[in-house]
Amino acid sequence: MTNDGNVRFAKAEANGNDFLIVDATVVSPSVRPAFARRICDRHRGVGADGVEFVRPRGSGFELTLYNADGSEAEISGNGTRCVAAFYARHGFRSGELLTGAGPRRVTVLDGAGAFWTIEVELGAPRIEGRDAALGAFVLSVGNPQCVVTVADFPGDWEARGAALEAHPRFPERTNVEFMRVLDRHRIEIRIFERGVGPTASSGTGSSASAVAAIAQGLANSPVEVVTPGGSQKVIWGGGSSSIKLLGPASIVAEGVFLYP
Repeated sequence: MTNDGNVRFAKAEANGNDFLIVDATVVSPSVRPAFARRICDRHRGVGADGVEFVRPRGSGFELTLYNADGSEAEISGNGTRCVAAFYARHGFRSGELLTGAGPRRVTVLDGAGAFWTIEVELGAPRIEGRDAALGAFVLSVGNPQCVVTVADFPGDWEARGAALEAHPRFPERTNVEFMRVLDRHRIEIRIFERGVGPTASSGTGSSASAVAAIAQGLANSPVEVVTPGGSQKVIWGGGSSSIKLLGPASIVAEGVFLYP
């Protein structure tokens, strides 16, 4: 951060799930929660679902993610793709990105300029299975996830998502997806993200929903996951195999945030 509080940022989005990319060396860890709340504010800041604080590391980068409410999170699949898209413009094609959930291999598959297609290997899911009391499938894909299978999206899904996010079953809170199976290779979801609320898309939420569908015998890999912001593909071979998340990411803007 400069003496006058100016902080350079880039804004990127993956199917409408938007993130701000900031040099980790210019915003100290003690300031990051308040900084994230301010810069993510869609009326008084730049506006975003979260901030990725990034620094170079080996052949890749180290990412520290903060949600729009100022809470720190382990990983975002879409946020990771957004960071890769930003650096793809500067020659990055593949490497290891270190997240709060551990290292994740990222490969740029295609693209140019502001628009890129990127694959993220999220590792093997940790499956707890169906929780009958909640009526949901519980698992982790580097962050906690709770997937509710529905025939149709309930009118009060946002309120139900907020209740599940803060349920005592999840001491660190959880991300919530409502999943509708379209066919053996397509599902549609609605997302209530921990620390954000309803979002247009979620990479880890899409991955968790696909895994939940496959694990319960409702779908087969690969799975196209349809969200309000667009579609992405999830590949998972079951068991301890790594999840692969493939989808678009684009750079929206670059600028300077005037932080007081």
